[in-house]
Formats: sequence, structure tokens, C-alpha cells
Amino acid sequence: MSRAEFVGLITPEALAARLGDENLVIIDIRTAADGAKVAFEAGHIPGAVHSDYAADGWRAKIGNAPGMLPPLDHLAALAGRLGIEPHDDVVIVPAGTAATDFAAAARVYWTLKFIGHGQQAILDGGFKAWTADPQRPVVTGASAPKSAAPYPVVAQQGLRSTADSTLVASRSKQASLVDARGPSYFEGREKSAEAARAGHIPGAIQRDYAGAFEPGSGKLKATGELEQLFAAVPQGPVVSYCNTGHSAAANWFVLSEVLGRDEVALYDGSMTDWTQDPDRPVATGKAA
Repeated sequence: MSRAEFVGLITPEALAARLGDENLVIIDIRTAADGAKVAFEAGHIPGAVHSDYAADGWRAKIGNAPGMLPPLDHLAALAGRLGIEPHDDVVIVPAGTAATDFAAAARVYWTLKFIGHGQQAILDGGFKAWTADPQRPVVTGASAPKSAAPYPVVAQQGLRSTADSTLVASRSKQASLVDARGPSYFEGREKSAEAARAGHIPGAIQRDYAGAFEPGSGKLKATGELEQLFAAVPQGPVVSYCNTGHSAAANWFVLSEVLGRDEVALYDGSMTDWTQDPDRPVATGKAA
């Protein structure tokens, strides 16, 4: 994989060929569900550094919405603390055990792209796929990132949809809204604890993000199957949302980075932010 192609997914074989490169930063984002720091120290890819997706603040609680984009100075400091510099290639390593930890990797990927970093990839299948071949090396010990200055952020605002721009998209139908949640949330039969109301943004298309993954794994389906899954989403601008901007990041990644669609934005606040204002409309009922 050349540097110009260093976006989207990277295979374990391609990453193995890059180990030891000076401009390679590998970020292992295993969370508490997969053992977090303890699991990392018990075994990780050589040269990887650990960043806990929750504890390190890749998302921020603003008001009653827990999944908002953090302040840019926080993200600049976080990227610098992990040793990321503008010329680096970054590989994000989820556990590879479920769709939800891939979504965490996709949210980290989106965040790095938002702050202006253009060279990142998610390890296809995560750490589980890396260890599937016993010939690939695994090391133990603590995370030891190289030191770097705070990242020089150049915000890519087009990647993000706010509540206001999402409202405009809903009313004008100038962008397709894609809801990444399951039917019970979309239809209003249940809701996130932080959401003020149950249901979906009017006009949204429901595409459960879990449908993009091979059953029982954290690995995406083949490109042809993904194209079929999202075929109902019209060409043109798209806003991906969910409850907290987590699972929606997986749909954003598939549409933007795998299927190569232009003008795909993530609404990081999603329904927990949307429903804080009673004037924003919420619909219920079955998906079209």
C-alpha cells in the first residue's frame, strides 16, 4: 500500500510489511469491554500505542449529549500525546470482536480526518485478525508513545453536520439522512437514556450499521454487499446519524471511505443532541 492509498482499510498483511516504519503510528483502541489497557499490555502489535476510546475523550459530553466532537484544543493535545504528526500514517486497531468496536475505530478515523489528518486506515478485522496468523508478532508491555507537539488542526467542517445543518437537510431534502440504529430505536419503541424523545429525524432512511458486518465479527462485508445494503441511499450529500455519533461513524466510514461517496457528513450529536430542542421534529413509525 502506497502512502497515497493509505485510507480506508488496511489488511494485516499490508500492516505487517510496514512495521518499523518511522512515519507509522499504530493506535490500539481496545476499550473496557475488550480489556482496555490490561489487554493491550498482555499483547499488542509491535510499536502500537494504546488509547482508550472512552477514557481519552475521543467524544465529549456537551449538555445532555454524550457523543459530541470535543474541543479542538483537546483533540490537538490528544493526537500529539499519541505521537501523531502531519506526515504520519496512522493505523487504528479495534479489538475486532464486534461491530461496535469497529464503530469506535471509525469514529477515531473520522475525528482524525476532521482535524485535518489525511493518512489513516483501520486494521481490517482488528487485533483478532492480526492474531489469527501465529506467525505475526505480538509483544507485551506498557504503551510508550513518542512525544509530539499538539497537532496543527485544520478543521474539515464539511465532514460534520450540526443540528442546524441537519434540520436544513431534513426540511429541504437536499441531503439524505441515514439512521444507523436498529428498528426499535428508529420506530420509537425505545430510546437512548439521554435522548429527550423517541423516534427518528423525519425523512431518514434506516440502515442498521450492524448489517454491514459479517455475522459474529468486527469485519466488514465485501464491497459488493455493502453497495447493495446502501443502494437505497440516493447519490448526493448524506448525513449519517444514530444516538450518539458512534454507530453512525461506521455507516459514515462505509459510505465515504469504502464506497467512495462524496459529501458524506457525520452528525456527531445525533438523536441525543437533536431531541434537546423541542422544536426539532421527531417522527415515529416503521422504516420505509
